[in-house]
Amino acid sequence: MKLKFSIREMCTAAIFTAITAILAQISIPLPFTPVPITMQVFAVYLSAMILGSRLGTMSQLIYLLVGAIGVPVFASFTGGFQILAGPNGGYLISYLLIAYLIGKISEKGSNHIISIVALMGTLVICYAAGTIWFHFVTNIPIKKAIFLCVFPFIPLDVIKVVVAYIVGIKVRGALLRAKLIKSN
Repeated sequence: MKLKFSIREMCTAAIFTAITAILAQISIPLPFTPVPITMQVFAVYLSAMILGSRLGTMSQLIYLLVGAIGVPVFASFTGGFQILAGPNGGYLISYLLIAYLIGKISEKGSNHIISIVALMGTLVICYAAGTIWFHFVTNIPIKKAIFLCVFPFIPLDVIKVVVAYIVGIKVRGALLRAKLIKSN
């Protein structure tokens, strides 16, 4: 994997870091779980679909680092390492892996059905990381953690993934044609 980034690539990744931070503020707390409904998942999928594996992952790494040092970019204008170490940290940290995998799916550009199924698989990874982390941080039994951290979010997250896929492939195609991003 190429580790050097051009100024254009760094700026592009930073734009998607900002988009993730902005969409994280669209947050709806649920009374029965400390995990809110946010648009972060949509931002992660969109950035990786558009930017590919390398820049999509970079945008999410920057997002996590900026949040970890205390800038209030996480949901509900929170920031700091304690958020990453808290009940929702597993979801946030999973963004690195899922951004990379989503970017690879985007770069491959295979059949739409296969791509959507693969993207749903990355959603399972996000849920697994978030739920397991939640379980260990809160000591809530794993079955209850699944009910608190997965089931309430599935319908909306599926919609977010599908919309991010549709928008992402169109925007990625336009940016590739305009030579504003490179295919990896």
